[in-house]
Amino acid sequence: MKTGAGEPALVDEASWDALPGMLLMLDRTGALLHANADAVRFAGRPLAALQGRHWQDLLAPPALQQLLAALHGTGDFELELPMQPAGAAADTPAWVRWAGRWQAAGQHWLCLLHDAAAARRSEAEARAQAALFRLLADNVPVLIAYYRASDFQCRFANKAYAHTFGTDERAIVGRTFAEVIGAEAAAQIQPSVDMVLRRQQAASYERELVRADGSPRWIDVNLLPHVAEDGETTGCFVLISDITRHRLAERAVRASEERLAKFMQASAEGIVFHHDGVITDANPALCALIGYRLDELLGRRTLDFVAPDQHVTVMAMVSSAAETPYESVLLDKSGQRIAVEFIGRTLQHQGQAMRMSIVRDIRDRQAAQARIHHLAHHDALTGLPNRMAFMEQLQLGMAAADANGSRLALLFVDLDHFKRVNDSLGHLAGDALLRIVAERILGCLRATDRVARFGGDEFMVLLQGIGSPEQQRDDVDQVARKLLAVIAAPLIAEGGPISVAPSIGVAFYPGDARSADELVQHADNAMYQAKARGRAQHCFFDPGMADTAYAALVLEGQLAHALERGEFELYFQPQQRARDGALAGAEALLRWNHPERGLLTPDQFIPVAERQRLMLPIGQWALREAARWAAAWHAQGLAIAPVAVNLSTVQFQSVGFVEAVAQVLKEEGSPALVAGLLELELTERMLMDDLGEVKHRLQRLKAMGLGIAVDDFGTGYSSLSHLKELPIDKVKIDRSFVHDLPGNLDSAAITRAIIEMARSLGITSIAEGVETEAQRDFLVARGCDELQGELIGRPMPAAALQQWVQARWPA
Repeated sequence: MKTGAGEPALVDEASWDALPGMLLMLDRTGALLHANADAVRFAGRPLAALQGRHWQDLLAPPALQQLLAALHGTGDFELELPMQPAGAAADTPAWVRWAGRWQAAGQHWLCLLHDAAAARRSEAEARAQAALFRLLADNVPVLIAYYRASDFQCRFANKAYAHTFGTDERAIVGRTFAEVIGAEAAAQIQPSVDMVLRRQQAASYERELVRADGSPRWIDVNLLPHVAEDGETTGCFVLISDITRHRLAERAVRASEERLAKFMQASAEGIVFHHDGVITDANPALCALIGYRLDELLGRRTLDFVAPDQHVTVMAMVSSAAETPYESVLLDKSGQRIAVEFIGRTLQHQGQAMRMSIVRDIRDRQAAQARIHHLAHHDALTGLPNRMAFMEQLQLGMAAADANGSRLALLFVDLDHFKRVNDSLGHLAGDALLRIVAERILGCLRATDRVARFGGDEFMVLLQGIGSPEQQRDDVDQVARKLLAVIAAPLIAEGGPISVAPSIGVAFYPGDARSADELVQHADNAMYQAKARGRAQHCFFDPGMADTAYAALVLEGQLAHALERGEFELYFQPQQRARDGALAGAEALLRWNHPERGLLTPDQFIPVAERQRLMLPIGQWALREAARWAAAWHAQGLAIAPVAVNLSTVQFQSVGFVEAVAQVLKEEGSPALVAGLLELELTERMLMDDLGEVKHRLQRLKAMGLGIAVDDFGTGYSSLSHLKELPIDKVKIDRSFVHDLPGNLDSAAITRAIIEMARSLGITSIAEGVETEAQRDFLVARGCDELQGELIGRPMPAAALQQWVQARWPA
């Protein structure tokens, strides 16, 4: 960075950027002379946009005035100030610790900034722990104090201790134990104090106190040494229990029993006391759980109410006096099994060793766990197994076939022209059709066959135990024809009949493949061959079709020349900030203006492009075009940013992808500026392929200033540990969950969980596919950050989007 023509650089850019933390160079007026890369990243703006006093809007006026006052001097200073970087919520400023040193030679300040949020959290946690300890100490039925060994001063006392000696817990701090209990009493207990301090041994004694009204009171005092790691006694803990005889003792016992009874009555969880396995008491919650009155329980053995298959486990836990929670099963009065969790405790009650068991009803928890497991392995729309679960079933089926010499047939079912249903009748009608197709497929198969929704409008059917190699084609032919007929049968939707015919590809194991992935690929190839023959047909895999399966469906030559002919175009769908309706950005969506077939959406040509390695130049074009529009809109003062660009798996995994992105940023203007206007979207599947390499690539992209988003989130591939390790800025809730909101409980629960998870990780959440006011109201109420869908705005060409934005937010 030059100060003028011919003048030396103020800073060494590389050295500054290598320094840990955020570094600013300010003049005495607070104007920014330079900042390192960490500071620029934190601000969320290019360096050029921060220089001078433009950076100061990161500070609220009071904080800015405090900083400027420090800058007017020349002495070192340290301040902790709230800052508001770009993109941060207004109600959650970032607390930053400033350390400034005046550089007299250069007549400027060097300021090192560190994130103070962690320290504030630690301080808050320490205060919370101290408050919790004070709350605990003030509410236990014991007098507690701590005295320092060096001067016998009280450093801590709970409320009960302080009140006993006529003061309070704050005023007693700093007083010696002689001042607290009196010189005469201090002399009496001096031998016990010497034992604690010199011999480092605990001591106990009883002492009599006289109340203000003259009545006696006896206390049991325990002195415990506090020994430091170096072996020196640093202090003494004082624990005092009231052991006043006769009436006072009876009152204390009665009060304790009343508290226990109230606790048992108020507890929502079951509590049972038993001695040697015989029930002596139980609370109403337990009685309600198993349907017995208390008088029907007293005197009976606890095992009478435990399921017989659980007796051995329960007896072992009770006999060992274990206090570890464990799951078991109770029987209610009608004999029904109730899943419970036992938490056992051994305690003294009325001079006897009793066993107290807390009984927690876990039926809802187990049902929720089963539901979560089901959702992880099943398609939310149709209830069929999803891709991951089906591949597991396929591998197990292949292993069984190898073991017993049987045969399998895999049918890849794809619905022809399904997109027309979505485009003409809407996604709700399309979803209804998919559910009906799933039901029809299940209805014409055997119980041993397996069906899954593989994604979109694709279904998989696994036929097990089919006939001999000579007979297998005839057997599967009958099944395929049956599927073609039942799926294509018309149904009523939106007041009229609609139908959609499938194309089916078939591959056999063994014979057509050696692995599950290969079998799926060959069935897929056969399905495309069926489409090429005119759709609504089925086709068996032939090794000779692999190279020509797509030739009749899509002309690769047309796709290869589409870029040269300028047939691709980007559409943009606006994204809205949920809390105030402001524009939050837009997603760039690729379209192909096919010379014969009209406007094609990505699902109609991206699979072909990826198979033919055409996705690399197409993806690079889409990225460059999105960057060009983003930069142009920024220059016009339109806040259409960030612009999200979808990445394909082939594109993201290609060698030199990061360098290709850097080249686009350089070509379209200032790399830092353009990067700040773009956001790259990856699918969850792309995050799973090679976590180490994915993390490395994303970190390099983030270092350029690009935003990173996870598309179609919630479909079951990624995990919390992945998100914590990767530099993710945003997660997009998959439309399959959004379209059922708010009525579908499972979709609502998953959506709420994704929003909460994103918030806890500091990640922006955005819901795609928002089509109704009810969906938007649900998402806004649950704290979703951003919204995208036809309710907000349909995908539109760049010029149309620009007019759309200008009409709503005129300059």
